[in-house]
Amino acid sequence: MKVKFSIQYNTVWGEGISIAIAGRKYPMEWSEGNLWWANLDVPAAELKCYGYVLMRDGLVARQEWRSHSASVKPGTKIAEIRDSWIDCPIPGCPFPREHQVPDFDRPGFRAAGVAVPVFSLRTASDFGIGEFLDLKPVVDWAARAGLTIIQLLPVTDTIRKGTWKDSYPYSPVSSFALHPLYINLQAVGVEADEAFLAAQKKLNAKKELDFPAVFKAKMSLLRKAFAKCGQADMSTPSFKRFRKENGDLWLSEYSQFCADRDGDAPEFWQWIQWHLDTQFLQVVKYARSRGVYFKGDLPIGVSADSADAYWHPQLFNLDSSAGAPPDMFSDEGQCWGFPTYNWDEMSLDDYAWWKARLQHMSRYFDAYRIDHILGFFRIWEIPVESGKGLDGHFNPAISYSGAEISSMYLPFEGLFLPDPRREGYWQPRIKPDTSKLEWWQKERFDALYTDFFYRRNDEFWRRSALRKLPELLSATGMLACGEDLGMVPDCVPGVMRDLGILSLEMAMMDKGRPWPALSVCATSSHDSETLRMQYAGSHGGADMPVDEVRRSLEWHLNSDCMLAVFPLQDYLALDSKLRLKNFAAERINEPADPNHHWRYRVHFNLEELSGQDELNSLISGMIAAAGRK
Repeated sequence: MKVKFSIQYNTVWGEGISIAIAGRKYPMEWSEGNLWWANLDVPAAELKCYGYVLMRDGLVARQEWRSHSASVKPGTKIAEIRDSWIDCPIPGCPFPREHQVPDFDRPGFRAAGVAVPVFSLRTASDFGIGEFLDLKPVVDWAARAGLTIIQLLPVTDTIRKGTWKDSYPYSPVSSFALHPLYINLQAVGVEADEAFLAAQKKLNAKKELDFPAVFKAKMSLLRKAFAKCGQADMSTPSFKRFRKENGDLWLSEYSQFCADRDGDAPEFWQWIQWHLDTQFLQVVKYARSRGVYFKGDLPIGVSADSADAYWHPQLFNLDSSAGAPPDMFSDEGQCWGFPTYNWDEMSLDDYAWWKARLQHMSRYFDAYRIDHILGFFRIWEIPVESGKGLDGHFNPAISYSGAEISSMYLPFEGLFLPDPRREGYWQPRIKPDTSKLEWWQKERFDALYTDFFYRRNDEFWRRSALRKLPELLSATGMLACGEDLGMVPDCVPGVMRDLGILSLEMAMMDKGRPWPALSVCATSSHDSETLRMQYAGSHGGADMPVDEVRRSLEWHLNSDCMLAVFPLQDYLALDSKLRLKNFAAERINEPADPNHHWRYRVHFNLEELSGQDELNSLISGMIAAAGRK
């Protein structure tokens, strides 16, 4: 169907209007009266969701508050649609785009939440590891305690061989598929017979997650359940609808990838994903009905041995690994082991892979944490053959030519690394060896080093982020929160503020300025010590008194931050009887240890939480006193 779109908008020189439809942008033509128009061939179904953007210097400068929707009579071959720009109708709203939870857009909205990994959950019905259905008692407790947000670590599939290495949640083998071990066995047809109950009791008796043991037992039972129930399940309208909606997007590729790897039929993996989707959505719907929302976690990377990289290698720089320069977590820097993105290739279809990934994520989540948001500005890239964080460089970056460096009379050895993305160009090492330099050379190099890492690339990195982030944010109505810790370029806070992305604030990583309203504050994270561990570190190993825990939580809750999200361990620390005795066992991850096992589990069944009246009254009272929802 041929459609003529038109919209009136007053622009200035250098600006233009584009129409965004079906994930692509199409430049519009200007005519007298500041009327912008475009003639497009558009299927009627794509008229259900489209919008307009203001472009300036090749970047999205402004977006509409919400998308347009139009309908035409069946059989129409030529249509004309006249639109008006949709502005935000909420006075004082700090966001440029509408969110799928209306409360998030209410000026002055402040809420509290809890962070807990799914694998750490424990209930009477699980099988050695937390499961999606285990989130229901967490929702009940959150509603009772006055919490609005439940923040999870990534829930995508990380399984390769079922070893401890597969426990790392930030190394997905699919950006779309849910983690098979988060499935509830009884709900897919596994009979709770004597053998099942004995295996369940043995696994749940362990204080911590035994990932290899759970994998072996659970996958064996899933294969038996598929042999018994698979054909009947796959004939249901629900399964057929799930496969139709997701097959071309990711399900067919993922299931074939897993089948080739493990020798199963692709249908086995599709059956698992259907059950996972059904179980997770059941809890999501229940949570939303109680005013509780899930906040997901978007890993910055995807593994080189993933289904995504296998089917779409052109989207990745498979010769490199992403990581981080030296920071408080690691003196030697970090090498995360997954490839960087080929953003130039991704831009050719307006980042369709990213948009599909986020849209699928919004099926389950109303907010999300963008892991290492600095990677959208520039990524710390490490050659695969090195694998050492100290050998990394920034991509992209305005590197120095060999002639520039030679003109400064500086040696290359020990000071610079070649830029593999620009032949003949060099970047300063993050930890250079200046011991052999003359005093004047050292002064010259120090000035160059400071300029490169803190000034030279700032505008370049700002534009780099603005080519990507507006496109991605417009794909869904989820509330975006960015993990912006580490070596943060000066351009980052402004970009995040203008795009309505909440920053992350932690007292242990002070940024030298007051915490802004558009932010999430946290007492600790999965990568850091819990409150009790922090206290012990500065008080000779002593445990943190309950009153000190309360004062810390109240201080965070009374901040201006829109969201205050604390790990479950820090809430439990408010109760001297309920808290884990060995606080050192509360830590989820040790970033400096590449062989760390993600094994923390809550030490009691979470069904008990709702009955902890004293604790729940204390938490809800603190939240209410702080003026949070």
